[in-house]
Amino acid sequence: MNIDKKDLLLYAVTDSMWTGEESLKEQVKKALDGGITCLQLREKEMPEDEFIREAKEIQALCKEYKVPFIINDNVNVALAVGADGLHIGQNDGDIPTIRKQIGDMILGVSAKTVEQAVYAYEQGADYLGVGAVFPTSTKPDATGVSKRNVRAIRSAVPIPIVAIGGITQSNLTELRGLGLDGVAVVSAIFGAKDILEATKKLRESTKEIFWQHKLPIALTIAGSDSGGGAGIQADLKTMTNLGVFGTSVITAITAQNTKGVTDIFPIPDEVVQSQLDALWDDLMPDAIKLGMLASHTLIELIAHQLKKSAHIPVVCDPVMVSTSGATLIGEEAQEALKQHLFPLVSVITPNIPEAEVLTGMRIQTPQDMETAAKFLYDTYGCATLVKGGHKMNDANDCLYSKGGITWFYGERIDNDNTHGTGCTLSSAIASELAKGLSLEEAIHYAKSYISMILSAQLDLGDASGPMDHAFTL
Repeated sequence: MNIDKKDLLLYAVTDSMWTGEESLKEQVKKALDGGITCLQLREKEMPEDEFIREAKEIQALCKEYKVPFIINDNVNVALAVGADGLHIGQNDGDIPTIRKQIGDMILGVSAKTVEQAVYAYEQGADYLGVGAVFPTSTKPDATGVSKRNVRAIRSAVPIPIVAIGGITQSNLTELRGLGLDGVAVVSAIFGAKDILEATKKLRESTKEIFWQHKLPIALTIAGSDSGGGAGIQADLKTMTNLGVFGTSVITAITAQNTKGVTDIFPIPDEVVQSQLDALWDDLMPDAIKLGMLASHTLIELIAHQLKKSAHIPVVCDPVMVSTSGATLIGEEAQEALKQHLFPLVSVITPNIPEAEVLTGMRIQTPQDMETAAKFLYDTYGCATLVKGGHKMNDANDCLYSKGGITWFYGERIDNDNTHGTGCTLSSAIASELAKGLSLEEAIHYAKSYISMILSAQLDLGDASGPMDHAFTL
């Protein structure tokens, strides 16, 4: 049995320790009336026969409301009552063994790290409980899980994720934008004076945060790649898989595959402007990625548009020189990039051949990369990420920004299919900037994404093929 993401929106956890004047059944009924979407019953100290009797009573109530009923930790009780599922912690048994014991029953697993999450997924977990995300009274010895870890876990596994630990009405909004499917709460419901009203408020808040939230918008302005590995296609795949809504302005249509480009049709400037006007009128981006811009008139048009919204972060991938060293745009367009565009963007991401053209210097060492990045920052006033994938035997990139030099180290992955890496990295950076991350954080996550999709080892076409942008699917 699979669990639907919507069943994790407001995941309630309870036991007999919360009962006072009301019975556990009465409390659970109020929570169900208030809108919980899943109920987990845990009894750490109760004898197993009593636990089974209690579980059957609560299970009947959950069936009436058509809400999944999950038993915490105890395989015997879950099997005895025919529960919908079982949730276990890291120290509550061997995951493969438990998966075999419960058959197709829903299996939830608690996780704190990417390694734990990936292992649980690979061994058959249907959803993850990630936390504690806040200090919690029910598990005072629990260590916290940072937002960065939550994001990393979300990127690493495709199954639903619910946050657990110390979640209340007042701190719910801090979980927005982390890729969660819902929250698991204990005292925020069953410790409330009015369980029904507390649950109603939590249900409305969780709907707004996890169902009705507006995705950040990332815009790509680039050419179309009929092979799907680079350009607009790679950008939109990246944006979707990193959790933002991708929009596009197409500047050229190309006929290409893994072997190369056979034809190019530039989109007229007035049509590019119409695309921009449509988006600025209704779907204003939170961040922008710029790809190949082949003419000086197009570059000046884009620059004029950017001046209208100087607050929007812009990532410019200055596609000027191919991996083989061939020049891709003319001198007039190169000058327009430097004069009109670079001073307006947040960061440029040249590879080493492009950085050599822009600086007029040879780049052969890490020190040369630092010198080139600083020169471009000083000259154009934009942060510069010089990418070390070309001509270097590593995957280390050098950023020069207002904070000085920052190195981003990466593993060089043995994969000949690297078509679209530049497009993908720049659109990944833009995606993370659209979420509100700092430039350094955005680059860190973007490089992690590139490493993961290269490691997926997709092999399509006869030459340098595309990467598997949706590898988690």
